[in-house]
Amino acid sequence: MVRHPLSKSANKYLRKFRKWPYSPYKTSWHRNFCEKQAMQILKQSTIEMGSSQQPQRLNLHYPFLLSTLLDSFKAYSCDPTPKAYYFVVKTLTYTSQFQDIPPVLDHLERMEKFETPESIFVYLIRFYGLADRVQDAVDLFFRIPRFRCTQTVCSLNLLLSLLCRKREFLIMVPQILLKSQYMNIRIEESTFRVLVKALCKIKRVDYAIKILNCMIEDGYSLDGKICSLIISSLCEQKDLTSVEALVVWGGMRKLGFCPGVMDYTNVIRFLVKEGRGMDALDILKQMKEDGIKPDIVCYTIVLSGIVAEGDYVKLDELFDEMLVLGLIPDVYTYNVYINGLCKQNKVDEALEIVAYMEELGCKPNVVTYNTLLVALCGAWDLSKARGLMKEMVLKGVGLNLHTYRIMLDGMVGKVEIGEICLLLEEMLEKCFYPKSSTFDNIIFHMCQKGLITEALELMKKIVAKKFSPGARAWEALLLNSGSDFTYSETTFAGLLSPK
Repeated sequence: MVRHPLSKSANKYLRKFRKWPYSPYKTSWHRNFCEKQAMQILKQSTIEMGSSQQPQRLNLHYPFLLSTLLDSFKAYSCDPTPKAYYFVVKTLTYTSQFQDIPPVLDHLERMEKFETPESIFVYLIRFYGLADRVQDAVDLFFRIPRFRCTQTVCSLNLLLSLLCRKREFLIMVPQILLKSQYMNIRIEESTFRVLVKALCKIKRVDYAIKILNCMIEDGYSLDGKICSLIISSLCEQKDLTSVEALVVWGGMRKLGFCPGVMDYTNVIRFLVKEGRGMDALDILKQMKEDGIKPDIVCYTIVLSGIVAEGDYVKLDELFDEMLVLGLIPDVYTYNVYINGLCKQNKVDEALEIVAYMEELGCKPNVVTYNTLLVALCGAWDLSKARGLMKEMVLKGVGLNLHTYRIMLDGMVGKVEIGEICLLLEEMLEKCFYPKSSTFDNIIFHMCQKGLITEALELMKKIVAKKFSPGARAWEALLLNSGSDFTYSETTFAGLLSPK
C-alpha cells in the first residue's frame, strides 16, 4: 500500500514535507565548522606573532592573543570554546608572556558562560609551580570555582605536591586542606599518597608517618607502596637511630604491613650501617618466618654486619645456610666471608676459598686480593704477599692505590730498602702516591742506612709530582746530610718535628 504524500499521517518532520525546513546555518556541523575555522585563524595568528617581534594588536583593550581569540570567533559568529582558551594559555606559557595570563583569566571568568574544564587550571598550577610562583598557584586554586568549574582532587593533589617541595611552604598545607573541605573537595587516598611522597622527598619522614596514621584513622586501608616509601626514606636519614627505626618498623608490621624483599633489604642495610649486625640477623629471621626467601644481597649485608661485630660462629652458620638454600654467592659475598676468615687469622682457608671461587667461575676482584694482602702483611708473610701480587698481574686484576699502599706499609722495615724503592717508583709511574707517613718512614730508613744521595733523588721525584712529604722526612734529610748545623738550622729542624 502506497501512502499518499499529502495524507495527514505523513511525517511532517521530514524535510520534503516540512513547511519550514531547518536552516543550514543552525546545525551542529556548521557550528563545528565555524569553530574549526576560527581555531585555524587563531593558530595562524600565533605563528605570525612568533615571526614578528612586535605584533600589532587587533583590539587595544586586550593582549594580542586574547584579542585574536575573540575576533577570530566573532568573524564566524560563534563563541570561543574551552579548547581555544586552553590553546591560548599554553601558548602564553610557552612564550613566557606571563603578564598576559591574568587578562585571559579575567575575561574567561567574567564574560564566558560555559563550564571551564579543570584541566586548564591543572596545567596552569603545574606551570606556576615549575616557575617558582607558588603563591600564584595557590591564588588560582582558590579562584577555580568562580570559573564555573567543579574542582576535584586532581587540582588539590597537584597544589599539595608543589607546596611540599620546599620546607617554607609546608606551613600552608594544613590551611589548604581545611579550606578544601569548605570547597566540597573530597580528600581521597591519593591525597595522602601525595603528601607522604612529598614529605619523604624532603626528608620529613616524621610528618609522613603522622600522615600515614591519619590515613588509617580516617578508615583508609594501609597502602603497601606508601609504607615501602616511608621505610626507604627512613633508612636514608642520617640522624635516625637504629632503635627509632626498629620502632617504626614494628609499628607498621602491627598495622598489617607486609614488607617485601626490598623493604627487608633497606632495613637490614640500615642496621648494619649503624653497627647493629645482630639486629640485622633478627630481621633476616623475620623475613624467613614471613615466608619470603632472602636473596644473596640480604645474606651478604648480614654477613658483613656479623663480621663487623666479630661473631665468627654465626658467620660460618649463615654462610652454610645460604648454600643449603641454593643461593649462589657472588664476588661480594665471597669478599665478606674471606674478610671474616682473615680477621680470624685463617689466611690459608681464605686462600682455599679463592681457589674454590675460580673453580665455580666467580672471578676474584681487586678487593679480594687486597683483603688477603692485608692479612699476609699483618702476619709478616711477605713471600706469599709478593706471590699473590704477581698472581694478580698474571690474572689481569689491576693493582690499585690501596694495593700498593698495603704492600709498602707491610714492607717498610721488613725487607731491603732497594725493593721498597723499586715498588715506590713503580707506584709513582702510575700516578699513585703513598701515605705521607709511609713515605716519611722510607726516607727515614734510607737515611739510617746512609743512602742520603738516593733519598734526595727520591725526594726530588716525588716533590716534582706535587706530593708533599711530611716533616719527619725533611728532618731526616737535614740531620743526616753530613754538615755541621748551626743553632738556627737545628731550631728549624725542631720546628719541622711533629708535636
